Amino acid sequence: MSTAAVKSVAPILVVDAIEPCLPFWRAAGFEPGVTVPEAPPYAFAILSSAGHEIMLQTRASVIDDTPAVADSVTGSVLYISVDALEPVLAALAGAPVAVPRRTTFYGADEIFLRDPAGNVIGFSAPSPA
Repeated sequence: MSTAAVKSVAPILVVDAIEPCLPFWRAAGFEPGVTVPEAPPYAFAILSSAGHEIMLQTRASVIDDTPAVADSVTGSVLYISVDALEPVLAALAGAPVAVPRRTTFYGADEIFLRDPAGNVIGFSAPSPA
C-alpha cells in the first residue's frame, strides 16, 4: 500500500474564545499569523513558532464548520519539546499546573500546564543532570 508523505502535523485546539488564549501562546513563543476574520472576535487562528503550527478554533466555529465532530471534541493534551524549561517557566509563570515539574524515567525534564481554554500543554526538555 502506498501512502502520501506527511508534510506537517498541526493540532487544532477547540476553545470557547481565542482572544483569552493568545497571551499564553505568545508567552510560549507562538505568534498568530492567519486569523479568521482578520480582526477580533476571531473564529480561527493559526499560531506559529520556528516552523511549527498550532491552530485554535472556537467551539461555535466548529459547530458551523464541522457539526458532525462538534459533539465529540473535548479537551486536548499537547506535548512540546523545548531546549530548556527555565524560559518556559518564566514566560508562563502563573499558568495553572496540571502536573508539577518532574524528571521522567526516560530522562525528560517536564511540566504540564493548562492554557486559558483548559487544554493541557506538556513542555519537555532534556534533563539537566
